[in-house]
Amino acid sequence: MASILIVDDDKVVQIFTKLMLEREGHRVTCASDGPRARHILRNADFDLLIIDIFMPGMNGLETMKLAHQCRPEIPIIVMSDHAASPAGVSAPDFLAMSTELGAVCRLQKPLKSAVLLSHVDRCLAPGNGSSRLH
Repeated sequence: MASILIVDDDKVVQIFTKLMLEREGHRVTCASDGPRARHILRNADFDLLIIDIFMPGMNGLETMKLAHQCRPEIPIIVMSDHAASPAGVSAPDFLAMSTELGAVCRLQKPLKSAVLLSHVDRCLAPGNGSSRLH
């Protein structure tokens, strides 16, 4: 199975996501922020990254950019509990922006296990790491 790095400052999300992925046989490592993820990426290989967009210090978009610099071939799933901007409000849609910046797919929190596992499977399928999934 795959080796997956989860980068999220929310321990509950880390534990939930890790349990779901480990039940499927994946090896999972967690980091609580971008700098810790950078250290881990320099010292281990991963098949997939799952990164939260909103974290203190180094946000998920910065972490994703750093990950692409270190390992451009690794597919990245981004997630956020911030919904897209409501109609009439001109706030940026960071989930959509992340796919424009290279994330393979995006997930809205709270995560649903079936959706998470489906996206993980699709990202890890041969030849699917470069296609965009939403």
